[in-house]
Amino acid sequence: MKIEWKKEIKDTENISNSEIVHILLKNRGVKDEKSFLHPPHPSLLTFTDFKLKAEFAKAVELLGEIRERKQMIVVYTDYDADGITGGTIVWETLNLLGFHVMPYVPHRKHEGYGFSIKGIDNVIKEFNPALIISVDHGISARKQIAYADSRGVKIIVTDHHLKPEDPPDKTYATFHIPELSGSGVGYLFAKEIFEYFKKNNSVGTGRDLSLHNNFKSDYLTLASIGTIADLVPLVGPSRSIVYYGLAAFAKVKRTGIRHIIKQAGIEEKIITPYEIGFVIAPRINAVGRLEHAIDALRLLCTTSDEKAKALASRIGSTNKKRQDLVVVAVKEAVEQVEKKLAGNKKLPPLLILCNPDWNEGIIGLIASKITEKYNRPAIAMTKSDGYWKGSARSFNDFHITDFLRTESEMLHGVGGHKLAAGFSVEEKKKDLLIKKLETKAKKILKEKNLERIISADLCIPLSKVHMSLAKDMEVLAPFGMGNPYPKFVSMVTVLEIKLFGKKYEHVKLLVKDSKTYSFPLEMIAFHKAEEYKIIEKGQTLQVVYELDINRWNGRESLRGKIITIQLRNI
Repeated sequence: MKIEWKKEIKDTENISNSEIVHILLKNRGVKDEKSFLHPPHPSLLTFTDFKLKAEFAKAVELLGEIRERKQMIVVYTDYDADGITGGTIVWETLNLLGFHVMPYVPHRKHEGYGFSIKGIDNVIKEFNPALIISVDHGISARKQIAYADSRGVKIIVTDHHLKPEDPPDKTYATFHIPELSGSGVGYLFAKEIFEYFKKNNSVGTGRDLSLHNNFKSDYLTLASIGTIADLVPLVGPSRSIVYYGLAAFAKVKRTGIRHIIKQAGIEEKIITPYEIGFVIAPRINAVGRLEHAIDALRLLCTTSDEKAKALASRIGSTNKKRQDLVVVAVKEAVEQVEKKLAGNKKLPPLLILCNPDWNEGIIGLIASKITEKYNRPAIAMTKSDGYWKGSARSFNDFHITDFLRTESEMLHGVGGHKLAAGFSVEEKKKDLLIKKLETKAKKILKEKNLERIISADLCIPLSKVHMSLAKDMEVLAPFGMGNPYPKFVSMVTVLEIKLFGKKYEHVKLLVKDSKTYSFPLEMIAFHKAEEYKIIEKGQTLQVVYELDINRWNGRESLRGKIITIQLRNI
């Protein structure tokens, strides 16, 4: 493990909080501090900002014709939290505008990610639409979209995923915006449609007010859930969506969201990216992983409080089941890795793990856990409907989707982005694919690429860390991908060490600056009791940590949340 930092502050330096905040902004590549700290409201975004004005003109002309003819539209959305929230926004907007429109969510196991021939056939059979609008997928579905076109169905794609070298050429209009999440593109698409038809006097007064309010509140909360869940960098327009979306949770009217929050037991908490990423989004995702994600969309769309309560309870139970399955599957995956280690005494640079009994809805979570534990990209694969389906997670700067696409001729389908990807492969090609990927990874990934690097913003004396700094740094929020919570490195001396938690699995340290006088600071590390049992009172440590203001029962206290520790002799 290597610890590095972007700037060091010396004991003798006289530096203000505002100067430290400026350094943090510079570290994140922020050039326009004013718009970063005070982002423009997402309702001000237009397709002109993304050079899609001509595409939008085509789309609304078609939508106008379809509404006049009373033809059917299907909003075909992905089954994860990003797709479900974006699909909710687009379907509900069109519905409130008076279109004949139905949502469609593919079944993960039977139809797979995004467009499929089977899914398109099902949509045509059930709804006979004139138009299908994708949400959070479609940019890689060249063959499937050509098939829909051959069946006489027009396709509008709204997506943000990595565009392949041969994108679809049979779409009626394409709205591909990598700077946004799928739900972010859906929000912008729906907002622009609403404003167009409003301008042309084709929105009823009641619906006009309802939609206007939604784009200021409820739809922003939905788009912020999707953006955070999909790990989209919180910069530029995505930062705007999350910045205002989080604020909108305080006044959200959507009964489905309110019951998710209540069922999760976070009613009294201010909603931050943490609550979305680790509490709200996993519940939405769990339905699509284990059952059919249409229930998650129903929960977000329903106006019935009773129905929302029942669905939220069911989704909470499904999420618990998902957690239990992951624990068992990750244990099995770790056993596979340890066997590789025992046989070779050295792990391969790419870990590919297979089990035909794993639920395909959790293989992405398995790959993520293995990547986190072993510091290398990982692929988890399971058997489904005659194919082996794989989910991959990356490590450091390794672009996993580009890597997989080098073998695209062997794959039934592949899509994703830099850090995550999914694919399918025929059973007869599976072993050869694994061999090719492992061989290629050995050539590309060397030991230096697999070293865990902890990158901090500042190496700073603990004597310069205090409550006012932590509060001043809050102007940088919301934190997440692309705008991580500031990380500090400090040399400290241990004054006290305690274990806490039901099983004493957590560690609490009381530390002071190792060289100069400072007030003691409490630092905590969750689930690190076994790893940090070697720490003793009086030891000097190099600690990487985040500052955290613990607010509880009307009181505030400053503490450090430990990321990693290294023993040091000075």
